[in-house]
Amino acid sequence: MKKLLASFALGLSLLMGGAVAMAQDAAAPAASAAAPATTEASAPAPAAAASAVAAAPAADASAPAAAAAPAPVPNKGDTAWMMVATLLVILMTIPGLALFYGGLVRSKNMLSVLMQVMVTFSLIVVLWAIYGYSLAFTEGNAFFGGFDRLFMKGIWDNVAGTFANGATFSKGVVIPELVFAAFQATFAGITCTLIVGSFAERMKFSAVLAFCAIWFTFSYAPIAHMVWFWMGPDAYSAANVVDAMNAKAGYIWQMGALDFAGGTVVHINAAVAGLVGAYLIGPRIGYGKESMAPHSLTLTMVGSALLWVGWFGFNAGSALEANGTAALAFINTFFATAAAVLTWSIGEALHKGKASMLGAASGAVAGLVAITPACGNVGIGGALVVGALAGFVCLWGVTGLKKILGVDDSLDVFGVHGVGGILGALLTGVFNAPSLGGPSTVADLVTMTMTTPDAYSIAAQVWIQAKAVLITIVWSGVVSFVAYKIVDMTIGLRVSEEAEREGLDITSHGETAYGR
Repeated sequence: MKKLLASFALGLSLLMGGAVAMAQDAAAPAASAAAPATTEASAPAPAAAASAVAAAPAADASAPAAAAAPAPVPNKGDTAWMMVATLLVILMTIPGLALFYGGLVRSKNMLSVLMQVMVTFSLIVVLWAIYGYSLAFTEGNAFFGGFDRLFMKGIWDNVAGTFANGATFSKGVVIPELVFAAFQATFAGITCTLIVGSFAERMKFSAVLAFCAIWFTFSYAPIAHMVWFWMGPDAYSAANVVDAMNAKAGYIWQMGALDFAGGTVVHINAAVAGLVGAYLIGPRIGYGKESMAPHSLTLTMVGSALLWVGWFGFNAGSALEANGTAALAFINTFFATAAAVLTWSIGEALHKGKASMLGAASGAVAGLVAITPACGNVGIGGALVVGALAGFVCLWGVTGLKKILGVDDSLDVFGVHGVGGILGALLTGVFNAPSLGGPSTVADLVTMTMTTPDAYSIAAQVWIQAKAVLITIVWSGVVSFVAYKIVDMTIGLRVSEEAEREGLDITSHGETAYGR
């Protein structure tokens, strides 16, 4: 372990030292991979762009009115890709995450984990349709969206037969808002199900659902809004509307933080919630004294493979278009994950003398987590470094850090998703630099020109990334603590000792995963 820590510390210090040395003095504004504002298909022009034009003074009041620009029409290829990406994220969750988690618990709790994942996912999707989408992705303030899309109101006109469109990251390019809403619903669902792994094998089923409903409302939706909501590229029609459009975006987006597919929104957010829950609920009976080995590493491997496949929809789909950026996110997800599998296995072999199947599967998830915020924001070389470091760092997260924290995080949610998410978020600021092969940030949202290598400051961007991480940790931590306390006072968090010893499959659901 000492060799592993020493190797990691040396490598990371060299990496960060070299990166900071290449940093430029000038800080540049950044545009994160976020969810743009939506537009109505029946309107003559995108709503965001129309409001921006309305805000600009007329050049000549006596001049004849310019002909209205035709409304953009969704590209069928983009639409088809986004629907496939949505299905891939569902595959990540059920069965991917469910089997990954299910194989890691003891056989007497297998079905309880499958139930918690499947039913929690379904609950969040319904809440998303009712109010979650509106809170996350409509115009409100810097922290919460509004209520324009409650019950998906206005997303399509059943009488006229017209559909609202959502902006992408290219001017004049849109996708059906229905598709975007479905895609983002899967993100909300899987984020809440990730938390389940921290308190697996000991929390009441009803308490899990109650907690996730509260946490989703007051942590996931606002963090998603803060990080991903902006008015869309078409709103930036002239220099004199830029400040007004920026002011309508989420708080963390306004800071310039980069999060392509959910390092802060999904992984850090969920990991902190899980860690708080693991502390408040307490360790499993017999933790540290009895064997709690995974009952089926075969299922865990199958689950990790499904996660890897589904994650291409998660990351590449976050480009919102079938274009080069989606391809970059796709290949970066592929390469970074493979690198993390190798480095976790190497680290485990150095530390324990043998590489394990559990380690390889965990390494894959660690690589997927770390590359999530970076996948469309770094070059291929950067992705390989992010993945390679994730394998080593997350291995430390589930061994050394877990001992330091002294918590029974059952399935190592914080050690993988928290540590990996933080690592990926910070390294995004490093390898986004054009001097290191990254695509850079957007310097001018009107012309969509990119920040030049001379103007990009690695140190400044990493600092912005660090602030986004800290805000997410504090916000999720506070909301989680309050939510757990509310559930504990009303329902109770934990099953009885007798129920825990017998297993939650029988005591909570009246069935077993395997014949006795």
